[in-house]
Amino acid sequence: MKTVDVGQVLDEGRWTGYQKLLIAGTALTIVLDGVDNQLLPNSIPTLIKEWGEPRSAFANALASGPFGMMIGGLMGGVIGDRFGRRVALLGSVITFAVITIAISFVNSIDMLLVLRFLAGVGLGGAMPNAATLASEYVPRRQRPFAVTLTIVCIPLGGFLAAELAARIIPGYGWRNLFLVGGIVPLVLAAVLWKILPESPHYLAHRRERWPELTHLLRRMGHDVPADVQYVETAVPGAKEVKKASIGDLFTPLFARDTAGLWCSFFFCLMVNYVAIQLVPAMLNGVGFTQPAASRGLTMVNIGGVLGAIAGAILIQRLGSRLTMLGMSAAAVVCSMIMAGMKLDPADAFALMGMFLVTGGLLNAVQTTMYALAANVYPTSIRSTGVGTAVAFGRIGNVLAVYVGGYALDQGGPPGYFTSWAVLMALVLFSLAIVKRHVPRTSGAGEGAPATAPASH
Repeated sequence: MKTVDVGQVLDEGRWTGYQKLLIAGTALTIVLDGVDNQLLPNSIPTLIKEWGEPRSAFANALASGPFGMMIGGLMGGVIGDRFGRRVALLGSVITFAVITIAISFVNSIDMLLVLRFLAGVGLGGAMPNAATLASEYVPRRQRPFAVTLTIVCIPLGGFLAAELAARIIPGYGWRNLFLVGGIVPLVLAAVLWKILPESPHYLAHRRERWPELTHLLRRMGHDVPADVQYVETAVPGAKEVKKASIGDLFTPLFARDTAGLWCSFFFCLMVNYVAIQLVPAMLNGVGFTQPAASRGLTMVNIGGVLGAIAGAILIQRLGSRLTMLGMSAAAVVCSMIMAGMKLDPADAFALMGMFLVTGGLLNAVQTTMYALAANVYPTSIRSTGVGTAVAFGRIGNVLAVYVGGYALDQGGPPGYFTSWAVLMALVLFSLAIVKRHVPRTSGAGEGAPATAPASH
């Protein structure tokens, strides 16, 4: 019988077309996650007029979604480590899809709040498992790029949500927007349930599923023998974990990195959702039409897609420490420039350009943070590590609407953009705490031979 180290096979193996297809399937779930997450902020200007309520009346409804995402991120990560990343991811997609459809029938802010919380539970569970799956399908040198390209689909989904809102709400109403936002993820979940495999690392720890793992590795191009026994090399200094728990994240090996990651996610999710939740309402309040206000958020999300892709490439060339700290510092500078700008609906070219650049930096730091978290933890606690970091970050996400609303009420648009700068400065400090940053990986070849390394 031959022994095959699954971690070594994947880390040193080729980056095949089948693996790229798996990343694409995982990424599609996050596109729809991003769409559903930004439907309500784009609908708020219309709901204010239709229901006759002030912007502040929707603060709790906006905050309830991120609160649900906090719970979902924590639950989703643990479920992913114990029952499988695939089950947790697709279960999350089905949850937020069904609840989003239900939102199209609400007639009160209280019911909107409850359903947004429940949809948030599903949304929160999707991201850590998508990031984990993406990291465990690919070789080590492609891992930051694959994870970032998966999570970059959040702003891509946000871009689609803003465009859908600008096209659907004026002619068909906000209810149809939520119907579309729920039906499409249900269809995708049904398709992916048939074609998306479980994480090979997860399968390696379950002997009864080794035939499934053998089939998967062969599809990835590895010559795995029939009489195989799978093992995984442990991370030096890490204890063996049979059932992942939050306590494993605070062992001496991981405690400092966990603290830095949690604070990074906290402040970065806060600043991103200060933007996502309030840009349309802020622009509408200074004279922009609803479609024009939604397109301000569109520019933030387009910038996020471009910035995150650039960030992923830079991480491979420079490593995550230099890349992420540099982008955070640039975001502070750009936010202060925006704080000094005049907002004029008749002359918004420069403003939209700054939304593109600054939104790109904010989202780039946020999306690459998932790759950083996946790099910090070994596979046995990876979903728990990523999920709890995101869950803690969701506290900042919950507070974002209140922090952003206070800054806007007290200081107007200048105070609002200054809050972006302050929060990104805190992200910069938090990222500097993390020791186990992603090293530069450029210059590596296309991969090792497809034959799995084995020992007798």
